[in-house]
This record gives sequence, structure tokens and C-alpha cells, in this order.
Amino acid sequence: MQAGFKIKNYGAFCVMLLSALAAAQEAPATPASEARAEETSGLPARAAPGDYQANKQVGSFTIAAEFTGHSIPTPQALYTTEDYVAVEVAFFGSPDARLKLSADDFSIRINGKKTPSPAQPYALTFSSLKDPEWEPPEPAGGKESKSKGGLSAGGGGGNGDPPPSPPKMPIELKRVMQGRVQKSVLREGVRALPEAGFLYFQYGGKVKGIRTVELIYHGPAGDAVLALQP
Repeated sequence: MQAGFKIKNYGAFCVMLLSALAAAQEAPATPASEARAEETSGLPARAAPGDYQANKQVGSFTIAAEFTGHSIPTPQALYTTEDYVAVEVAFFGSPDARLKLSADDFSIRINGKKTPSPAQPYALTFSSLKDPEWEPPEPAGGKESKSKGGLSAGGGGGNGDPPPSPPKMPIELKRVMQGRVQKSVLREGVRALPEAGFLYFQYGGKVKGIRTVELIYHGPAGDAVLALQP
């Protein structure tokens, strides 16, 4: 009697366990798991090193790179940053090749500057990150509210009031934008090749004032200097 009772409960326990496992497999991913998946997705490398502005053999590896100026062309959208310039870099090797990657292995020399600028954490670009396609909503009342008596409301009116602050991008859209930039950064650590991603360097000047750009690599693969097109 005792043994039969135990077997019966064990069977019910197995049914409950299998049901729980099935429900867990069918359950949608949580925001946290989705965030981890997005964080590790990376930027797809192009088909070959020759698809970039410049490439150079370093030991048994090939480094390829392209200068994008103040633009950050992610797979989903094009963004800009006024305070930094971006370089898309990629590593290629044999089919089973792996290499330790780090942004700290890179620096950039602009216009022959004696001291090159080191790569910066991608999150520093967030303060100046913009979406050129985003347009602020029309103020209440449409175009009629923009002017009264021939005077633009944006000038502060005739009462000496300061002009209104420019509209800010909603925080939800900012997070989407920042998440896409994060997904496109060069992933660090030991990686299977090919591997690609963006590097960021502090530079607030205009791109049209750049005459020469050199990407400098000093890392586990060896040393290399790639002349890029401004």
C-alpha cells in the first residue's frame, strides 16, 4: 500500500514536471533575456576585407576598416554624433581562427597629429547621439501657433520672454537608438572570426577639415597602420 502510494505520486510529479518544462519552452523571452541577446549580437562583417576602405595583413589575420566620420550607420538606421568620429573595423582569418579583441588596441591619428587619440567607450557618444530622421511633433495649434502678428513664437515673443527650449526626443526612442549603437560596437574578448564592429574616437571638428586619417592597431595579432579616407 505504501509502495503503491509512492509510485502514484511519483507519476503525478513527472507529469507536472513535464508540463512545467513545456510551458517554460513556450514562454516568451523576458526583456532581460532579449537585452542580453541584443547585447551579444554584434555587427555582421562584410563578405571580404576588400569591401572596406582599407585592409592590411597582420600575421595570419587581416584587419579591414572604414572611416564613417560623425555618422554611425547601424543595420537599422543611420545616427550621428557631433563629438566623436566612428570607424567600422573587421578582423578576418582562417575558418577556425579566434582572436582576442579590445578597443584598447586601437587609436586614431587625424591630420598627422603627433599624439594619436585612443578609442573611447561607446556609451560616451550617447550625450551627442542624434537621429537625423527624427522630427519633433508639431506644437499644439499647428502652424498658426508658430506666429502671431507676423512675429515668430520661437523668438520669445514681445514680452522679453526667453525662447522655448527645443523639444527633446522621448526617452523610449533614445533607448532604442542607444541600444542599436551598443549592438554595433566591436565586441571584446576572444572571438571567432570574422568579427566586426564600430570604434569611437573623440573629435568635435568638422569632417570636411580632415585631410588624413590613420587607424593604428597594436594588439595580439601584431602592429598595423591603416590609411583611411576622410
